[in-house]
Amino acid sequence: MDAVLQIIVTGLYLGAMYALASVGLALVYGTMGMFNMSHGLFMTVGAYAAYAACQNWGLPLPLGLLLGILAGGLAGTLLHVFVVRNILDADDFETIIMVATAGVAILLQDIILKQFGAYPFKQPIQLEGAFKIGNVAITYQSVLILVIAGILISAMAWLLAFTRFGRAIRATAMNREAAQLMGVRTERIYLQVMAISGVLAAAAGILISSLAGLSPALGDNPLIRAFIICVVAGLGSVTGAGFCAVAFGIVEAAIGYYLGVRFGLPLMLAVVILVLIIKPAGLFGQREIVRS
Repeated sequence: MDAVLQIIVTGLYLGAMYALASVGLALVYGTMGMFNMSHGLFMTVGAYAAYAACQNWGLPLPLGLLLGILAGGLAGTLLHVFVVRNILDADDFETIIMVATAGVAILLQDIILKQFGAYPFKQPIQLEGAFKIGNVAITYQSVLILVIAGILISAMAWLLAFTRFGRAIRATAMNREAAQLMGVRTERIYLQVMAISGVLAAAAGILISSLAGLSPALGDNPLIRAFIICVVAGLGSVTGAGFCAVAFGIVEAAIGYYLGVRFGLPLMLAVVILVLIIKPAGLFGQREIVRS
């Protein structure tokens, strides 16, 4: 029972971080039909912004966390203003945007490397200490991860399901031209979706760096996992990405406990192949996404 409880606890906070990373990616794809290759750098930007706010500027940890999250939202906004909106109507948008955002990711990573160096840092946004349930030690940091991820994911779920803004996002995702005819300002929706994606990614980066440390390549591995989760859930399925993220977190924790951490990612890739063979659209996916 102690082993099962440890796996569940570890899986839940891993799944919470994966959900933050993958839900934003799924939201952008579902709304705009684009795969953002710089999504992992949003995580890195948020993590380093939080580090700089607390370590260099001496701000309190909650304020540093908030500034880091806002930095991710700003990164998403700037990416849309200077890159995405200028090629939205291109004939081969899906391919062009992958190349463009990959270039932005390389540029941002190089800037971070020159500014902070390659030496890893410890993320100051941490809670020390732990408590026990039976023989299983649960750190306060893992509880913090669950709380922050739960608040952000719940807020986004409420926003999409129960607000006029959420209905506008769903309408834009279904058909851009029809949404425009109904009075939806799709350009503003795209901008806001990119900002939300940046906020979620930055939060994921801050939480991941609190466990793994800070480095310019921080977002590379989470981006791969987020992409895997989105493919299994179905590209564009925000709800599916959330559920699959938690499931993958628990499965990865179990694999790490019984087989070793190094087997986690290869087995996740094997699951992707299996899902694509059985259900190419993903477990929760739609067959087609129409941008215009």
